[in-house]
Amino acid sequence: MRRRGFPIEAMFASGSWGNWGGDFGRDGPFGGGGGRGHKRKRRMFGTGELRLTLLMLIGDEPRHGYELIKAIGEMTGGTYEPSPGAVYPTLQMLADEGVITEAKPKKGDEAKKAFEITKSGKEELADREDEVAKIVQKLTAMSGNEERNRAPELFRAMGNLAGVLKNKYRSGGFDAGDIEEMVDIIDDAAKRIERL
Repeated sequence: MRRRGFPIEAMFASGSWGNWGGDFGRDGPFGGGGGRGHKRKRRMFGTGELRLTLLMLIGDEPRHGYELIKAIGEMTGGTYEPSPGAVYPTLQMLADEGVITEAKPKKGDEAKKAFEITKSGKEELADREDEVAKIVQKLTAMSGNEERNRAPELFRAMGNLAGVLKNKYRSGGFDAGDIEEMVDIIDDAAKRIERL
């Protein structure tokens, strides 16, 4: 009995599929190479940079995923926001590493899972402050307001504070009275800056 139709055995034998599925190959728009005029998006964050950015933002204040996405959007002047598919797995990884933990929910915000930084997360930020500064510079440069956001004396002062805290902690830590006094000083400074 003679079969009709396309000689599928011949295709398998030759390894050639002709033009069938051309859009799905390496050079097609659905393949890895981009193909037919489709440009590949450049990755915004290098390896580990999104992780470090999220840790920094959570270190500033407890936040949930949506707030973190919006905060990065604000840093870039609205030109970039990471996808939830990148942010939420990274948050889970940070939690698994023990550098963030689930925060007590704010009143009326019980449905949202917010995170706060842990002691080991603070230590990591202190150790990697130069990397954090470079990431912040890269993100704020995207906003087109780089000149307005550049204030080297401000970053020097923040780095000075971080360095003093890190050195004091490493040389024996703080007692309860020291911590209470430092928190008061930093809170007072934050209030004064906010009034400017």
